[in-house]
Amino acid sequence: MADPVIYLDHQATTPCEPAVVEAMAPWWSAQFANPASRSHRPGLLAAAAVEQARAQIATALRVESTAVVFTSGATEANNLALKGLAEAELHAGGRRRHLLCLSTEHRAVLDPLRYLSRHGFELTELAVPASGLVDLEQLRQALRPSTLLVSVMAANNEIGVLQPIAAIAELCRSRGIRLHCDGAQAVGHIPLLPAALGIDLLSLSGHKLYGPKGIGALVVAPGVTLAPQLHGGSQEQGLRAGSLPVPLIVGLATALELALADQAARAVRLKALRDQLWQQLQELGGVHRNGAPAPRLAHNLNVWIEGVEGSALQRRLRPHLAISSGSACSSGEPSHVLQALGLSRQQAAAALRFGLGRHTSAADINSAASLVRAAVTELRQG
Repeated sequence: MADPVIYLDHQATTPCEPAVVEAMAPWWSAQFANPASRSHRPGLLAAAAVEQARAQIATALRVESTAVVFTSGATEANNLALKGLAEAELHAGGRRRHLLCLSTEHRAVLDPLRYLSRHGFELTELAVPASGLVDLEQLRQALRPSTLLVSVMAANNEIGVLQPIAAIAELCRSRGIRLHCDGAQAVGHIPLLPAALGIDLLSLSGHKLYGPKGIGALVVAPGVTLAPQLHGGSQEQGLRAGSLPVPLIVGLATALELALADQAARAVRLKALRDQLWQQLQELGGVHRNGAPAPRLAHNLNVWIEGVEGSALQRRLRPHLAISSGSACSSGEPSHVLQALGLSRQQAAAALRFGLGRHTSAADINSAASLVRAAVTELRQG
């Protein structure tokens, strides 16, 4: 029997915790009713489960329950936030047409914004230095009286750097600009309270925090008006049509509570393992960390390695080690994030992203480092 693959791709997705699976179980079969069917008891029970989960999430994020809008994940939440805000501005007769984001945003932000730029809006994709961290003065100078929205992710999905969201929010608030934050990689991993930070729209996803795939949410601040992007029903305050997936919603709420319960201790443990991995990889020489050493997610390490061809390195590691060279949504192309930091296509292709997780052990890290060292040494010797 082949040795098990060491999984270090937790920023692509995380395993669903057994307690989350258990919480979802009754809602798949025994209690399967549609929560929109309020004329009978099973439907009312399903509706109550949805609202209890919504209240759990709202309490965890310290917002009102009405602020939580369920979606199929962060991608849909991003689209609802970005397109919804832009369309609402048009419908209201507003004149703001300028949108701003960082060049290192996830494609689930870049693509909707680029779509809007082809339909009457103007988009600025702000460059970042090699650290990956926004230059606040450069951001301030890029803002205009016509700026409607700024979108900056809290934690980058590839290089793990943490942006100064509170400072960005202050720049936006003083100018009446809405701030959207893709929090898919941050919620459940770092303290992130949208109201306290000044975030108007926060996207999150269940499968990034040990919950199920296919469920997420958009947290909408009071006073923010959005145009719905899915039509065909009045669910979710008219913002998102479609029957609600009760098991997934229950799973999301459970996963978030569990993630917050061990968030601090998990970060301390994974940071130590991450730093151990970095030290071991440095023994190779020619290993460069992508993005600032801090502030960044405790469970992220992204490096590029001199003297190897990226696809050859991935082929050697694939039978033993589950890691990636970039976003899970990049379709094999060299990372646009790493190229935005100044890496060439060849350097970006020779990058490795290690995403540690709740169940990653010291033995996993030692084995991963040994596998990478062996593969790189072999490739360099040619």
